[in-house]
Amino acid sequence: MVTSEPPRRTGRLVGWLAFVLALTAIAYAGRLADTETPDDLAYRYSSSVAALVQYGLMLGILLLIARGLPRAEMFALRRPASWPRALGLAVVALVAIWLAAAALAPFLDADEEQGLVPDEWDSSRAGAFVAFFLVVSVVAPVVEELTYRGLGFTLLAPYGTWVAILATGILFGAAHGLVAGLPVLTVFGIATAWLRARTGSVYPSMLLHGVFNGAALLLSVTVAA
Repeated sequence: MVTSEPPRRTGRLVGWLAFVLALTAIAYAGRLADTETPDDLAYRYSSSVAALVQYGLMLGILLLIARGLPRAEMFALRRPASWPRALGLAVVALVAIWLAAAALAPFLDADEEQGLVPDEWDSSRAGAFVAFFLVVSVVAPVVEELTYRGLGFTLLAPYGTWVAILATGILFGAAHGLVAGLPVLTVFGIATAWLRARTGSVYPSMLLHGVFNGAALLLSVTVAA
């Protein structure tokens, strides 16, 4: 019996690639337009609302691409075989990312490029900061991991595990629209994809992503304070 699944998966892969390449084009177009990021981005409720709308649209498109297929399989929504092992691997990946960032720091001035990290603590707008923190450390990691280490990894895995790891890592880095920050973001994407491959689950990479983002935000206001 001949199955239609391979061409169906190929079509979905094309759709997914078109989606993430569109995200990349939009990100770099915004950079070329030289749009200035407000210094107090993390202290505006409007930032959190805009991000929620963006991630909601992304999630909707992902579900549309994966429509008709088992979501648990396509997005790797399954528990790792061993949580202690998965957490250990997550620590290894996180340390590797931090070491790579430290090694590249003398050559790349990427700290301020994205503009998401505040320069100082503003206690009068703590509520807006908490809202932003939740979006950046919870919502963003969930949707971005579902995009790259979930659906993207699953669609690319038939071409080889390392193809999936490298391709999703590079595309993840590029989708942020940065130049100086691209190498570190690519290392981040590759490390989290490696974690996804080793655990067979998207949950550990979501956790790592959330810890990374949350630590960066908290460190920025702690040091500033």
